[in-house]
Amino acid sequence: MRKSRTTITEIAKELGISPSTVSRALNNHPAISENTRTKVVKLAQMLNYQPNLLALSLLKKKTNTIGVIVPEITSYFFSSIINGIQDLVNPMGVNMIIGQSNESHEEEKNIVQTFISIRVDGFLISPSSETRTFCHLEALKENNIPLVIFDRDCEGVEVDKVFVDEYKGAFQAVEYLIQTGCRRIAHISGPSTLSTARHRLKAYKDALKKHNIPVNEDYIVPSRGFFPEHGIDPTKQLLSIKERPDAIFAINDGVAIGAMYVIKEAGIGIPEEISVIGFDDDPHSCYFKPSLSTVWQPTYELGMLSARILMKRINTKNELSKIRIESLFPELIIRGSSR
Repeated sequence: MRKSRTTITEIAKELGISPSTVSRALNNHPAISENTRTKVVKLAQMLNYQPNLLALSLLKKKTNTIGVIVPEITSYFFSSIINGIQDLVNPMGVNMIIGQSNESHEEEKNIVQTFISIRVDGFLISPSSETRTFCHLEALKENNIPLVIFDRDCEGVEVDKVFVDEYKGAFQAVEYLIQTGCRRIAHISGPSTLSTARHRLKAYKDALKKHNIPVNEDYIVPSRGFFPEHGIDPTKQLLSIKERPDAIFAINDGVAIGAMYVIKEAGIGIPEEISVIGFDDDPHSCYFKPSLSTVWQPTYELGMLSARILMKRINTKNELSKIRIESLFPELIIRGSSR
């Protein structure tokens, strides 16, 4: 039979003292003599006593735990953000619980409720691509639970937010393609529900307009996701156009890698015939042949800054009145896949 956990009451009974005395001894209360404290600690160690952290958190009204919700954790992008969060909160003695929404609005709501039930001190959330209503996030705000939204925006939700300047990064990428002589530039876009995808699409169109290149809607093809397989069908569609593109700007590196696979399989030269630029600077991108040009995002710093803002909210009991909206800057990385 499994042995039940040792309690303060059991230690008190064994030593013939009150449970409150045991509790004070374990917490180094100055009113407890050194002799009593030594006896209590020695017996607690012998019985493998472990404090009830949930009970302590209820008493202190703080769990020293934050909830982090991301669309997925397998990509470099979100894993790097999580590393930044962890490196910020760990030295503070704060733990984090990670929930993966799998780009599902319902799953995201369920995770929020689960994290509330275990009394996390605050939330860091990057919303799913299906998240179009924000009642679950507004509820956190109404209940004075600190929340920072990062990477993807929830327009109208008035809380702290941390982003990367998607527009600037995308504009730089498309303008570079134009400056290197490309004129039939295609864009494999992301879901229109995502602020990041909308910003990159707008930057793509604005860069073309700035250089007096007409926007051809046939060159704008949406992807169903963000992994290499999601770049295959859109690229096949683009290559079937009579005047096929001479460049492709993809929503992210995963889709760009799928595009490069299709282009190479078709016997088309990269970048001689078609230049390709992605977004995110996945570490594997530089090892492809040719290596992938991309837009680097400061993901680690994004995670650290988001966590720093959240911890400040938590430690000031969410009493700061001014909402913080922070934007970090990306950088265009030119490699072998573009002219």
